[in-house]
Amino acid sequence: MNRQSQSAVLFLLGAALLHAGATDLYLRYVKAGLRPLLLAAGAVLIVTALATAWYERRRTKRHDHEPAPQPHGEAAAPAAHSHPEPRVAWLLILPLLALILVAPPALGSYSATRTGTALQEPLAYPSLPATDPLPLGVVDYAGRAVYDHGRTLAGREIRLTGFVALDHDGTPYLVRMALNCCAADAQPVKIGLTGRIPPVLQPDAWLTVTGVYTPRIARDPVNDGPIPFLKVTRAKPAPTPEDPYDESWNN
Repeated sequence: MNRQSQSAVLFLLGAALLHAGATDLYLRYVKAGLRPLLLAAGAVLIVTALATAWYERRRTKRHDHEPAPQPHGEAAAPAAHSHPEPRVAWLLILPLLALILVAPPALGSYSATRTGTALQEPLAYPSLPATDPLPLGVVDYAGRAVYDHGRTLAGREIRLTGFVALDHDGTPYLVRMALNCCAADAQPVKIGLTGRIPPVLQPDAWLTVTGVYTPRIARDPVNDGPIPFLKVTRAKPAPTPEDPYDESWNN
């Protein structure tokens, strides 16, 4: 790989990062708050590629205009040995191809049923609006139901949105994958569903459920973590959100 090839690959990789950051594609990889850094990284790669191409062009022109040495009867000095860049540099193309050709789906029920719930105790329980039904995130409801014993949830009609996962015994969960930084560290937070559950549930299908708090708590068979339940009164299909991950841990 010569310098021209390096600059071309860096330019394309930077353009791919800018494309991902300018669309919702980046949400498959990192949290929304990292968008500015992703765009900045793409811009830096493009500037580096252009600078490398400009430098190499100038160096080539200067070399072409240098007069050839005259040996004056002596043996000509051996030509300078050029050392090509290591072949491993071509591996830079792999992340480029991944960004262009592969748009990985968000983590879903397969990961959720094989990973224990990552529910953490909230630092505080902010006051809830008087909206009816009350829209809550899966992580927020689970934290209040388990660690606050539902004190802020009792008597409220609650609306949650998440994807469906089915335990090995058929128990339906409403799940959101919570992340701290990127999809690599995403972990599930699960809520068990009881009450008026749809008769047919498809894993990975997104649902919006409306229901009321119930004190029932189960233990996750993977890590023995707590899984609160919601008593469902209504359920309907929901479109996949633009950002499928729950980032409330970062707030």
